[in-house]
Amino acid sequence: MVKLDKIYTRGGDKGQTSLVGGERVSKNNDRVIVCGNVDETNSILGLAIISASPKIKKILLSIQNDLFDLGADIANPNEKDELALRIINSQVVKLEREIDDINSFLTDLSSFVLPGGSLTSSYLHLARTVCRRSERSIVKLTDTYEINPFCLQYLNRLSDLLFVMARYENEKGKNDILWQPGRHR
Repeated sequence: MVKLDKIYTRGGDKGQTSLVGGERVSKNNDRVIVCGNVDETNSILGLAIISASPKIKKILLSIQNDLFDLGADIANPNEKDELALRIINSQVVKLEREIDDINSFLTDLSSFVLPGGSLTSSYLHLARTVCRRSERSIVKLTDTYEINPFCLQYLNRLSDLLFVMARYENEKGKNDILWQPGRHR
């Protein structure tokens, strides 16, 4: 378990931070950027939880924990560290099951969905877009480093799950706001 005795350390005062294992890197390091994007996704989920239905709230709380696992995975540059906390396939599969379950309650789509509707749906759409940014930042990271492929898969599934959860929170899709191409020409 992590123990935090002191919240400020002054270690980042010159624009550097530590990765797992103690390596000091710039706060603009690709790994740190991914961790920041994932943390931002997680923070928005915290907002969504406030007004979410019980079913969605339970799922989101589990996801928040997984996102901390994912951050720990990305922050560990030693891919051969057998004791490291890593995202695993079963976490990805769990998201797939949640997508299938929630999607079974939704009305069929006849157009793209505009972000909005209920407050919870709006937060979930916002989290989805930041999750996609997290995903893109991991793809950039893989241009230089070998990373656990389950991290990318997890975020890809998560953005899909956030979409169906947003629809679920809009009265199971009944209150979705649909795109009407060319409506205001």
